[in-house]
Amino acid sequence: MQHRIVITILACFILSSIGAATFSTGTPFPITIKEGSVQEAPKTSSIQASINSHTLTVSFLENLGDVQVEITTATGGTVDYGHIWTPDSYIAYITNTGDYIVTITLGNGDEYYGEFEVTD
Repeated sequence: MQHRIVITILACFILSSIGAATFSTGTPFPITIKEGSVQEAPKTSSIQASINSHTLTVSFLENLGDVQVEITTATGGTVDYGHIWTPDSYIAYITNTGDYIVTITLGNGDEYYGEFEVTD
């Protein structure tokens, strides 16, 4: 009996972590190649982004190594900056409403970006 409970708990944990890594709630927005900055095969299908109220989620669906994520206002002011080992998701809380840009830089220098809006 105890083995069934442990297996059930482990299965729930595994399924919830898989779901969190591959599906995000909120409004998805496109991630595109930053003009002239991609040296290798484009990875746009491996990067998904969405905004849900004030929470930005950027999910990396394959191993892209150490990835730098920077969030700026539309006018260029830095809001958040960090690194993440992929595959995983980068989650940031954006305090103020407005227009923003997320820039993603892979370890080889390839750059991607997406524009999004935070509303109340």
